[in-house]
Amino acid sequence: MSTQSEPDIAKAAMATNMTFLWKLQDSVSQPVVAAFCAGGVAGAVSRTVVSPLERLKILMQVQSVGRDAYKMSVGQALKKMWVEEGWRGFMRGNGTNCIRIVPYSAVQFSSYNFYKRNIFEAYPDAPLAPLTRLVCGGIAGITSVFLTYPLDIVRTRLSIQSASFAELGDKPKKLPGMWVTMVTIYKNEGGMAALYRGIIPTVAGVAPYVGLNFMVYESVRKYLTPDGDRDPSAARKLLAGAISGAIAQTCTYPFDVLRRRFQINTMSGMGYQYKSITDAVRVIVSQEGIKGLYKGIVPNLLKVAPSMASSWLSFEMTRDYLVALKPEADEATL
Repeated sequence: MSTQSEPDIAKAAMATNMTFLWKLQDSVSQPVVAAFCAGGVAGAVSRTVVSPLERLKILMQVQSVGRDAYKMSVGQALKKMWVEEGWRGFMRGNGTNCIRIVPYSAVQFSSYNFYKRNIFEAYPDAPLAPLTRLVCGGIAGITSVFLTYPLDIVRTRLSIQSASFAELGDKPKKLPGMWVTMVTIYKNEGGMAALYRGIIPTVAGVAPYVGLNFMVYESVRKYLTPDGDRDPSAARKLLAGAISGAIAQTCTYPFDVLRRRFQINTMSGMGYQYKSITDAVRVIVSQEGIKGLYKGIVPNLLKVAPSMASSWLSFEMTRDYLVALKPEADEATL
């Protein structure tokens, strides 16, 4: 009986490894898969870059009339957060947010790519009208929200638990973690329905927000691409991302305030117990004025430019790198 020599075994093992590596490269270089992976990277990068402003926005959003713990300028509020909680205060809830935003962003970008290619394009790489991009982006946004919403509620709770809201009483010596908070909400506030509290205003805001984001970004990106070039420079991609994010956020911001209010609607001491979206709008406008629907918009707009710019740039760089792993890669872009 013949046996293989050590060199033959080594060659066979190397061939097996090369085959596996080739299949892996072939898989991740597929447009939808590459968009999924790149979307996850984009989400983690963009949220971490602006974590302090994102948390400050939430603290301002949930603060009802008569409460002034964070009724101050952005600079003063960030200083207050730093003095009271240090660096961890700036990053409070960011771990959960990244755990949420990685699959959220990944699903959003990949589902947009999937819907565009398989539903909205009349033929491969067919140009889409702005309205079609808006609809396609809206559907992608709804898809990503439904799959990751419970983590968004947990992130909101973690963001405010350590803040100095007098109405919440003394801050706990040891803050609960992500999973403990999720289980507590599930057990004490109504099961899965509690983990999806506020989903309606969220979907109502996310669909037009994501749709506008994709539509404006691709339109501005095309406008900023020099004649004869396929892609604009990194700086122009950053600019396109900043413009698209600012427009989308401003148009849909009241829905974001409603989302945050409903996510903590059952927490005692916050000064409100809304019965419905209509009731929430009525109470906010009557007690806080129209500006109540735009609480926190200043830190939000300050974070939009670096957040969306870094998101789109890191997405395109990661996606292009993954697609390029396949020699005969499909060069079609989003």
